[in-house]
Amino acid sequence: MARPLGMATRQAYGKALVEVGKLYPNVVVLDADLSKSTMTKDFAKAYPDRFFNVGIAEANLVGVASGLATTGKIPFASSFACFLMCKGFDQLRLGVAYAENNVKIVVSHGGISIGEDGVSQMSVEDVALACELPKMVVMVPSDEHCTYQAIRAAVEHKGPVFVRTGRAKAPLVYDAPPAGFAIGKAITVREGKDVTVIANGMLVGPALDAAESLAEQGVSVRVLDMHTVKPLDEEAVLKAAKETKGIVVAEEHLVHGGLGSAVAQVTARLHPARIEFVAIQDTYAESATGEELMAKYGLSEPDVIAAVRRILA
Repeated sequence: MARPLGMATRQAYGKALVEVGKLYPNVVVLDADLSKSTMTKDFAKAYPDRFFNVGIAEANLVGVASGLATTGKIPFASSFACFLMCKGFDQLRLGVAYAENNVKIVVSHGGISIGEDGVSQMSVEDVALACELPKMVVMVPSDEHCTYQAIRAAVEHKGPVFVRTGRAKAPLVYDAPPAGFAIGKAITVREGKDVTVIANGMLVGPALDAAESLAEQGVSVRVLDMHTVKPLDEEAVLKAAKETKGIVVAEEHLVHGGLGSAVAQVTARLHPARIEFVAIQDTYAESATGEELMAKYGLSEPDVIAAVRRILA
């Protein structure tokens, strides 16, 4: 049975921004004329003198954010994932990553679950692009509670941070903000001894649903919420490789360059293990409902179950 839905992680970001704005008066927010979609509108309403709409100019958005960071501000720059990461990559590379500026990049509409907006609005390569930027922390929170903790961690971290949020309502993984949340530390949301599923973002919910379904069939599945792709929790991956029969990595991203690639690198280096990947293959998606797209491109509970079965075969 599917888990109950909470708010979209982009909505949780908007609420978290207002909270960190109260605690950190040097936090400023920038948007590229999409504040009603990225939910930075909440911050703009609460702190209008600390909000900047730079217009539909993502490269300039990053440049302004970098400049503000050099003055001691903590800028949160937001737009759709595909726009900000693709159009602003050169500025992210030099103005944020190379300069190690204290800029927080929080993108919305990540993945294909945005649905009917179509391929031009979908980002399937954003996590890979962010991971390729040296010194950049990369997080993909799973639900509203995890998002709140990710934003709190981002503002407290000194240096560049990327956080991906989504448009669709996210399955609830937690009842409250997870205690002990830390950048680079996975959260074990279900114990298990047969197979480990390492997931993030919108795939943590289906991973838990799959684990519950498999438990009824006598299969014990550990589920890790790997909210931080970079730096990756290598200890948790190593433990999974040693203690279970294999690993399934589940993510709403291209199979190349995201969480799966990071997990595979760790296992290849530290403890070779069987790995299956639940991810978007070498393709773009199309226009349909979010549910239809997640099913068609292999990002649903049955796909996780099938991957676990392949490990055990």
